[in-house]
Amino acid sequence: MISRYYGSVEAGGTKFVCAVGDEQGRVFDQIQFPTENVKKTLRKVIDYFLENPVSAIGVASFGPIQICQDASDYGFITRTPKHGWRQTNVVGTLKRSLHVPIYWTTDVNGAAFGEYVERRKQKPGLNSLVYYTIGTGVGAGCMINGKFLGGVGHPEMGHVLVKRHPDDVSFAGICPFHGDCLEGLVSGPTFKARLGISGENVLLNHPVWRIMSYYVAQAVVQTTLTIRPERIVFGGSVSNETFLNMVREELTQLLNGYVEIPPLEKYISSPIIPENGSATFGNLLLAKSII
Repeated sequence: MISRYYGSVEAGGTKFVCAVGDEQGRVFDQIQFPTENVKKTLRKVIDYFLENPVSAIGVASFGPIQICQDASDYGFITRTPKHGWRQTNVVGTLKRSLHVPIYWTTDVNGAAFGEYVERRKQKPGLNSLVYYTIGTGVGAGCMINGKFLGGVGHPEMGHVLVKRHPDDVSFAGICPFHGDCLEGLVSGPTFKARLGISGENVLLNHPVWRIMSYYVAQAVVQTTLTIRPERIVFGGSVSNETFLNMVREELTQLLNGYVEIPPLEKYISSPIIPENGSATFGNLLLAKSII
């Protein structure tokens, strides 16, 4: 008999996904809606959980966010490029209405945790994993020995600087903070900025995919050489198997045999949790962890 229900909020730059599930991460109810203005969007989250009461909620949000609990702005979305969301007190707003504990982390951390837990069922000895999302923005979460990587804040691996592709030097990038950082060069909106069409309309044999794979492969090199994870998982609307094959090819050339890594099909892969459910699964388990 299920004694408690837990909640998940996947707060993305394009959409929010709210869900209710059990301590095993099984989802019983779910809803999604567009990310609009702060007041309207958080009101929808609150109304959902007032109608579907839970004992705790795991919230995984786009960022940057403040995760240090002793900070005055803990629970805030901070210097986000998302219009209208800068300095939003997400945790405080939800707690005032719902009166339940909230586990607060990044959207990529929620997904990383979900993939880490699920993959350890198949390989109990797995101790490290990095999860990248490439969508509206770019970010990554990292699990090492059951803990998130981070100290004074969470990693911002989507904003690392990369060497420019020789066929892409005229594109300035779209990141409002850094211009041509990784996010500024490979996130979903870059298709529109480069080509004038959205990513879903760009054929997979278009040269832009090879250019973007070159940048993503550089990020994988940095992650490989600094963190040495056992698995790197790619999710998000831009990621697909054809693209990941290009990343694998570029990675092979960039690493040039310098360090040993697992077989590329295992080392770099798509999520194993279906239907974009990695973050929801992870959030439910994180919510359980604070009870």
